[in-house]
Amino acid sequence: PSGSPAGSDVGVAVTAGANSYGQLGLGHKEDVLVPQSLKDVSCECQDIKSITGGGGHSAVITGAGELFVCGHNKDGQLGLNHMEDVLHFTLCTALSGFCVKQVACGWDFTIILIGSGLVLSCGSNSFGQLGVPQISGPCLIPQKIESLKEKVVDVAAGLRHALAATESGLVLQWGTGMASRAKRANQGKTLPLFLTAKEPCEVTGLEDVKVKTVAAGSYHSVSLTDEGHLYVWGSNKHGQLASKEIFLAEPKKIETQFFSCEKVGAVWCGWTHLVARTETGKVFTWGRADYGQLGRHAVGPDGQEACTASEGRLELLCNVPVSVPCLNGASQIACGSEHNLAVVGGQCFSWGWNEHGMCGDGTEANVYVPKPVKALGYAKQILIGCGAGHSMALYRHLWIAQLRSATRGLPF
Repeated sequence: PSGSPAGSDVGVAVTAGANSYGQLGLGHKEDVLVPQSLKDVSCECQDIKSITGGGGHSAVITGAGELFVCGHNKDGQLGLNHMEDVLHFTLCTALSGFCVKQVACGWDFTIILIGSGLVLSCGSNSFGQLGVPQISGPCLIPQKIESLKEKVVDVAAGLRHALAATESGLVLQWGTGMASRAKRANQGKTLPLFLTAKEPCEVTGLEDVKVKTVAAGSYHSVSLTDEGHLYVWGSNKHGQLASKEIFLAEPKKIETQFFSCEKVGAVWCGWTHLVARTETGKVFTWGRADYGQLGRHAVGPDGQEACTASEGRLELLCNVPVSVPCLNGASQIACGSEHNLAVVGGQCFSWGWNEHGMCGDGTEANVYVPKPVKALGYAKQILIGCGAGHSMALYRHLWIAQLRSATRGLPF
């Protein structure tokens, strides 16, 4: 066609990967190797502003600030005032009256930032990850974290801990998910309070910097300052902190020399790997590599590629940030537990762990180098998000006919 029909600039949401709890929003609990489009979406696809997921649940935010959720709900992490799994994206009515700005999903809990700078949480609190110590059992409706007095501008959720960055640049952490590893690595030493806190506690060691965003892995935390510097702390078991220490009890700066002496503009965390994008658009990865989650062909002195090298060789190759040229200029990146999505030049790329089909290529084979997810070709606009083992994307194309043919039974 020579032009775009009126009203044809619409969105189609597609999901793939692990689906044991209905986290793909497709109405069933079967894993999906070939991505499928959502048929029953309560909110208008073209109005979705962000997509993300946790251990087994998913969350989307609309332009109006509404939160829609689905998937695993054993601990009330969907905030729907019950504990039944939900197979379709459903409005979290408990948040009516709030404008949701950001949502971060942990393993079994959810952290919600609203436009006024308040933070709410729901789900499991078995490790203090809700930041509301008076709640012992599962929390079925989002509760305000009262002890967060200052306006919050960014939140992150790890496996069993959470982070918040405030308007003045402070970082607060809560949840004891990192505590056992910290104690083993620092036997006999006094640990910083924020590693064992069950309500928000200031992260010490960042007093001289202003943090603008935070990110979290399974047992580590990351902050990005307004000057483009990364600070990391927690477990370094897989080299994800670019340090020689097994555990960093306090934040340590990753020197800019690792990023071609450029400032970092954005950072994302998988469970045990990190992805950073510099202000000029270069993308660097480091950390655990055994599922291909670093997306780079690393070759050791013996000629072995990282994906087939011994564990020692992997550690040698992967504990420093290395540029992945095919991802340069990525406009978006999302990390699951061990897989990733990126948007580069109007195409969606995927790589990493693929046991449940979350890389969207129709197979269960791990993907060691970022590859375009071919069937949709180029899209006018793409919004991506990951849960631990699933992937989500919203595509906006110019022609409805393109969308229908592209999503019918084909990888996204």
